[in-house]
Amino acid sequence: MSTQRALHGIALAVALCSGAPSWAAIVPPGTVLHAKQELIRNNGSEPETLDPAVAESVGGNNIARDLFEGLTASDNTGKVVPGVAESWKQIDPTTWVFTLRKNATWSNGEAITAPDFVYGWQRFLNPKTASPYATTFGIFIQNGFDIASGKKPPTELGVKALDKHTLEVKTAMPVSFLPDLMSNTQFAPAHRASIEKFGKDWTKPGNMVGNGAYVLKAWQVNSKLVIEKSPKYWDHQAVILTKVTYLPVEDGNADVKLFQSGENEWVYQLPPGTYAALKKSHPTEIRNAPMLGLRYYSLYNLDPMMKDVRVRKALSMVIDRDVLAQKITADGQVPAYGVVVKGVAGADVVSYDWATWPMAQRVAEAKKLLAEAGIKPGTKIKFTYNTSEYHKKMAIFAASEWKTKLGLETEMDNLEFKVLLKKRHDGDFQIARNGWVADYNDVTTFLTIVQCGSDQNDNKNCNKQADELTKQGTLSMDPAKRKALLTQAAKVVMEDYPMIPLLQYTLPRLVKSYVGGYSELNVMDRFRNKDLYIIKH
Repeated sequence: MSTQRALHGIALAVALCSGAPSWAAIVPPGTVLHAKQELIRNNGSEPETLDPAVAESVGGNNIARDLFEGLTASDNTGKVVPGVAESWKQIDPTTWVFTLRKNATWSNGEAITAPDFVYGWQRFLNPKTASPYATTFGIFIQNGFDIASGKKPPTELGVKALDKHTLEVKTAMPVSFLPDLMSNTQFAPAHRASIEKFGKDWTKPGNMVGNGAYVLKAWQVNSKLVIEKSPKYWDHQAVILTKVTYLPVEDGNADVKLFQSGENEWVYQLPPGTYAALKKSHPTEIRNAPMLGLRYYSLYNLDPMMKDVRVRKALSMVIDRDVLAQKITADGQVPAYGVVVKGVAGADVVSYDWATWPMAQRVAEAKKLLAEAGIKPGTKIKFTYNTSEYHKKMAIFAASEWKTKLGLETEMDNLEFKVLLKKRHDGDFQIARNGWVADYNDVTTFLTIVQCGSDQNDNKNCNKQADELTKQGTLSMDPAKRKALLTQAAKVVMEDYPMIPLLQYTLPRLVKSYVGGYSELNVMDRFRNKDLYIIKH
């Protein structure tokens, strides 16, 4: 057994020792590095925040991962490696002890201690911080959910500094994948003095005190964000990239043009339908691999029309995922008919029975369901998505399916990504573009988007039976029983049709061939810049 993700049972041995080698960029022998170690990468959107406790989007967390580091981290292959903690051990089913490295410091040179983690976690789960991940991750730490829900004070959180360099973590249930979970920057330490001094402005350049491999140098909203190598980071000698510029380009075609003109070295995501052609024209720069991620559409279950399960089921049944995958996105993604995607530990993939029906049969059943629900042809539905050619094409396809097969009219609502996030959380939509990339490799990360009361459940559905099965599964110490219960939970909740699963992510992109350290084994698409380097070219 190792400390890598999805362990089952109790690991009683120390996971890693302080004598381990450096965990930064690994340059193959014979590789000649470029004299200038700088990278420009597109991040897909403007980050909604740089506060690691509050960051929700993939883009926001990409940058937070460079500026802050938790007890553990994940390397360029997705493997869990030591972060601020040099070792850890599981004492009993619900108690873990992390030993912090003594040379870890903040970007201002101050030592990082266990109380910094206690403060950071209490702040993260404090309802006043308003983190959209509070209940999502809070459920795993003792009293975390009750604190995030405002029922208990943050001081009752199950985390304690045993001394300056030893942190004890009490979990609310057996959490075998805790080291994996700790790699999320929501669990990073927080610098109390700078946060209290600057308030909401603490994340601005010049104010921010972080503990990651990089420091924030400049942030020009809707233009670029620049980070530079931190001389105070504990592993700074092994960090090769000295400067990274993040771009906030949402339009995929513009992203590719910047890449082709040399103004961008890392495309966030290729526009739909361009993968095959770009693979031919850029064979050494194309990157594509399966991800633990789900593209889906949220259905606001409290909406007068969407609260009827027959309507939700009909909308899902008529979307031809095969056509969507092969003709619209055409980039290697595969159809999805459930909340669990292939490759996720802890549950089996479950699908709808009608997924194998001929489309004519699916359409006939969907029409019958709408008629029973009193929904007539010509009825208008509203679809909300963020500015992107990718999401626009998918939305147009879905609207066409609903129009030609069910006679429904779709009103398109196109918004900036940050605005979409807010509308989804506020319940200000009927149908909205959504997506989820695993925060750790266990099925519970996907179940959180359909669980009662979860911050990440934009659908606002609640299936008490599924929640009870999930609870029983997470409490079980028997891996086989746990898997059976969580698989059943996924099946039960999806029979309520809270949302429309569409595709399992791949993330096709272009990356310059001279960017070293990029790995297609990284199923969660988390790339710290400390693992990358520029080859001479």
